[in-house]
Amino acid sequence: ISLKAHDVPLTLAAYRLMSERTDYPLHLGITEAGTAGTGIIKSAVGVGALLAEGIGDTIRISLTGDPVVEVRTANEILKALGLKEYGPTLVACPTCGRTSIDLASIAEKVEERLRGMEDPIEVAVMGCVVNGPGEARGADVGIAGGNGEGLIFRKGEVIRKVKEEELLPELFREIDAILEERKRS
Repeated sequence: ISLKAHDVPLTLAAYRLMSERTDYPLHLGITEAGTAGTGIIKSAVGVGALLAEGIGDTIRISLTGDPVVEVRTANEILKALGLKEYGPTLVACPTCGRTSIDLASIAEKVEERLRGMEDPIEVAVMGCVVNGPGEARGADVGIAGGNGEGLIFRKGEVIRKVKEEELLPELFREIDAILEERKRS
């Protein structure tokens, strides 16, 4: 049963009511959600809220534009709720006064490099060496930068210091090494 609407509160109310009245499978979605900018948010809130409540059997993300973005959004919603373990997860700090590297640009480059990977790995991109490794200690691998240099760390443990321009290549080498280690074990 599909009760999709473009209005998130209406969609939530409809699915909640239907889930109380039937055991039929429910196909979740926010229809005509819009472009990626707003549609991803509406879909994540609507579909995510229902899934978090245990409501829903299948999902469909409906965005104006590239269907690949719809699939990526669906996968990220499922990953965020712990309902699917697939592909990498990027953790990136929101920046603060201690950030002295172009964190947004670096995070975007890391995200682009991770796109399409199927192996689960958590990668952190942090803006400062003061808190970065500790705040991202759950990440398999990460970087924390500042003042022309940065740290490469695994599970919060610093493994080496590198020049800022070497942060990305070194991070990518570590990602590849971790994935290779996992394949061998």
